[in-house]
Amino acid sequence: MEKLLQGAEVKWKILEEIADIANNARKPVKASFRVNGKIPYYGANNIQDYVEGHTHDGEFILIAEDGSSSLENYSIQWATGKFWANNHVHVIRSKPILQNRFLYHYLRNINFIPYLTGGTRAKLTKAKMLQIPIPIPPLSVQTKIVQILDTLTSLTAELTAELTMRKKQYHYYRNKLLNFTNQEVKWKELGEIGEIRMCKRILKHQTSNSGDIPFYKIGTFGKKPDAYISKELFDEYKNKYSYPKLGEVLISASGTIGRTVIFDGEDAYFQDSNIVWIGNNEDEILNKFLYYIYQVVNWNIAEGGTIKRLYNNNLRKIKIPIPPLEEQARIVAILDKFDTLAHSISEGLPREIELRQKQYEYYRNLLLDFPHPQ
Repeated sequence: MEKLLQGAEVKWKILEEIADIANNARKPVKASFRVNGKIPYYGANNIQDYVEGHTHDGEFILIAEDGSSSLENYSIQWATGKFWANNHVHVIRSKPILQNRFLYHYLRNINFIPYLTGGTRAKLTKAKMLQIPIPIPPLSVQTKIVQILDTLTSLTAELTAELTMRKKQYHYYRNKLLNFTNQEVKWKELGEIGEIRMCKRILKHQTSNSGDIPFYKIGTFGKKPDAYISKELFDEYKNKYSYPKLGEVLISASGTIGRTVIFDGEDAYFQDSNIVWIGNNEDEILNKFLYYIYQVVNWNIAEGGTIKRLYNNNLRKIKIPIPPLEEQARIVAILDKFDTLAHSISEGLPREIELRQKQYEYYRNLLLDFPHPQ
């Protein structure tokens, strides 16, 4: 920072003094009243739709007014050209004293929590936002910082675009490889392939917020657990009742129907009836082939009040193709490669994007750490 500044003074001003606020043009429109078009419609965190018409035209910074998906990493968006902004974002752009992109990067670097009001739905009022202090280094320094940070964000954007393409490629080949229409292949109902199994019911008083064995409910399935059971209870139930084998495919039977997780063998317990699996024989159908088939199967979903549910009888009746084991293995090998590229967080593009994002954050923190006035 000292090398960049070369002794130049850094002034500080509040946002109200260095930015123009363009909130008056914002206009929320319910999804049912929007006219489909090519103009991005921005909400608190992202583009929610594409519509006809626009509220703004130019280069602007969008700061979530409320509804940011993260308070620690507060939602700051960059919008260019014609766009539509709803009333969940503040729309601002810098005055000539400050480069707009510099302001964008700086806002992404600050902690917004001290400026928020409200409880469960925190809000950044216009009055609070206008009091945020902003550093004003010389324009030449702003330019250098923007060049460095924009280069890093462009690398991340390129990788993200490639990831989107890879995911489309993965979906194309997955659907093509798993389409057995008009092919001579054996079809069976899932109930013929294996028994539907589930863990023993765990009662609420048997769980705690911390403990030995993670207990996955439908809301935490495939995510981080928020409940645990004792090792003693786990050992008892694991030995007495159904428990998945390593590699078997767990299925969500409510909430997001058909979400799947391959059981990794780590000690864990799963909510009965909401998380089930087929006890299949791998001499007939490979676990990993079944995992990919589940991604394209047409689930027979029944309505249970307001919650969609996959009942066991519906699950049993779902028909799936069963090609020879050699063909299953060939398909799995191809899809595994695409899956690693498109989804793996330990390798492939997601991992590379994560590293680039951390690199950007490191240099952003370094380059925007200006000395505050005494």
